[in-house]
Amino acid sequence: MNSAVIQLLVLAGIAIFLILRLKSVLGTREGFEKPPLAAPQKPSARSKFEVIEGGVDRDITDHVPEGSPAAKALAAMKKAEPDFSVTDFLSGARSAYEMILMAFESGDLESVRRFLSDDVYAAFAEVVEAREKEGLKVDANFIGVREIGLKDAQFDEGSRLGEITVKFVGELTSVVRDRNGKIVEGNPNEAVRQKDIWTFARKFGENDPNWQLVATGE
Repeated sequence: MNSAVIQLLVLAGIAIFLILRLKSVLGTREGFEKPPLAAPQKPSARSKFEVIEGGVDRDITDHVPEGSPAAKALAAMKKAEPDFSVTDFLSGARSAYEMILMAFESGDLESVRRFLSDDVYAAFAEVVEAREKEGLKVDANFIGVREIGLKDAQFDEGSRLGEITVKFVGELTSVVRDRNGKIVEGNPNEAVRQKDIWTFARKFGENDPNWQLVATGE
């Protein structure tokens, strides 16, 4: 047996040994394989130092200037209810805007009654009633909120009443039809932008977390 054949046999033996060794360590992978366990993550510097006593609250300064009257009012709200979040409030206000606006357009104010103050409900109801007397009906389709921004905030320490004013720019299609279904205003194929400035209020420290719409404007 020449040296070349001997070398091949030695190499083949080494290869077989390595294959068997790898199988004993890794196992045979067939079919479903469980994902590897994620390595525990070290706490980031941001999470470790997210709350700093006396530091800047980004949940406030992301929406209003630091040190402004609105910022101080929002800070007082957070002091009254530590779980209060300005960002979460604006998210809820966005949803409330669509819900209340479409209820007004369709004339179904009872579905949003608990979110309206008595004065706002009365004002909305007067418009809806006038439309019904004239035999007018609004067909509207809400497209989305294009812009939302916190305009102002106030907090009364004595009554614990907080008020937040928000600017909305919504987009929708809207047409007004008469008794015969004829369009007297609007275009169903043309989206229009609606700008509103709404003020929401609630008393902090109470069980009811719902805000009420207490004032409207443009």
